[in-house]
Amino acid sequence: MNLSEIKKIIKLVEKSNILELEVEEDGSRVRVSKASPTPNPFPVEAPNPVTQMAPAQEVPTSSVPPPEEGPPAAEIKNIQEVKSPMVGTFYRAPAPNADPYVEVGDAVVLGQTLCIIEAMKIMNEIESELSGRISRIVVEDGQPVEYNQPLFLIEASI
Repeated sequence: MNLSEIKKIIKLVEKSNILELEVEEDGSRVRVSKASPTPNPFPVEAPNPVTQMAPAQEVPTSSVPPPEEGPPAAEIKNIQEVKSPMVGTFYRAPAPNADPYVEVGDAVVLGQTLCIIEAMKIMNEIESELSGRISRIVVEDGQPVEYNQPLFLIEASI
């Protein structure tokens, strides 16, 4: 791989939403990465069923997002994250007018398609690595995702 090809790869990464790209050609390997401009907007922690209530504060209702649907925290037993295996764009359905693969509350089985991540014009089906029930969908349809970013929370079957 020559210097001009490497420069083209660097420019490609700089001008795109890609955070990291690795290319291997004729035994040579080049990895180009850039720092994320913002921290992960969806930090995920296991819910704590026992919490202390903070003093009430007035918050404009227009700025408060609606609560996620799903089972009450007391019923959650074993929550597992399904993380993105790549950088790309998250899609909940196989086509714009199609029904989503899964909804909150749906039962899923090992190997079931949960979503699609588009990376470099390739549609990659993301399959469930466990059986259980969708507790939360962490990412909005059409949003960019990073490698290892949580996509779904699944209450694993015991």
